[in-house]
Amino acid sequence: MPRLKAEHAAVRAADPAARDFSEALARGLQIITAFGPQTSAMTLSEVARAVDLPRATARRTLLTLTRLGYAKEEGRLFMLTPQVLQLATAYLGAGPAAAILQPLCARLVAECGDTFSVAALDGDDAVMVAYAAPRRMYADTSGIGLRLPAYCSAVGRVLVAALPAPQRRDYLRRLRPEALTARTVTDKKKLRQILDKVGVDGFAIAEEEVENGFRSLAVPVRRTGGAVVFALNTGMHLDGRSAAAMRTRYLPRLLEESRQLEKLLV
Repeated sequence: MPRLKAEHAAVRAADPAARDFSEALARGLQIITAFGPQTSAMTLSEVARAVDLPRATARRTLLTLTRLGYAKEEGRLFMLTPQVLQLATAYLGAGPAAAILQPLCARLVAECGDTFSVAALDGDDAVMVAYAAPRRMYADTSGIGLRLPAYCSAVGRVLVAALPAPQRRDYLRRLRPEALTARTVTDKKKLRQILDKVGVDGFAIAEEEVENGFRSLAVPVRRTGGAVVFALNTGMHLDGRSAAAMRTRYLPRLLEESRQLEKLLV
């Protein structure tokens, strides 16, 4: 096994749980998550650079993933296979997403005619774990698995605002916000004020901060005991209705659905 880099070794030495850490598993997951929309197929060298591993280590890991069916090799290129979806399916099937959250989104779409989703906080992103859209929407509309920066999305702000104060401060301290549109708020002082307001109001509205022409409204979803675990969201194009109309039409409904979910999420 290749030796750890000095800085990684120092971090590992300071971690009391380090002796139970699986380097091989970590490398495999690191390589899987290195693939994405802009890196759907990569050479061995590109993978090694993306995950900062020696070529030999990256090669062994890629060949292992290929042998297990999670990746495939075509010429000099490696790419993931649909079998990787089994990892996501395990999460969705083992948690409340499939049994509770996805049916909820589907019901709201049928009743209201707009897009609804549920997101969870994963690192600095909000990740959609349930999603439903009207049939009139384009087939390539992003859904389950979509990652949105927490600092500029309604779902993300609801989830970050619910973090304990020390974690929220740490999040803002390490945050390096980038403007995704002309309206994206990137000033940390203003973001802190927005998060404080979201915490007081109990909901968030983000308008054209993630995507031009798109507005979203989100409320926190708590489990029994009060901890915020998800954010329930609806989104629409600006020409759908005004922010005031969106708030009047959907905020009470989302809050009521959130209260009902709290009784089901243990």
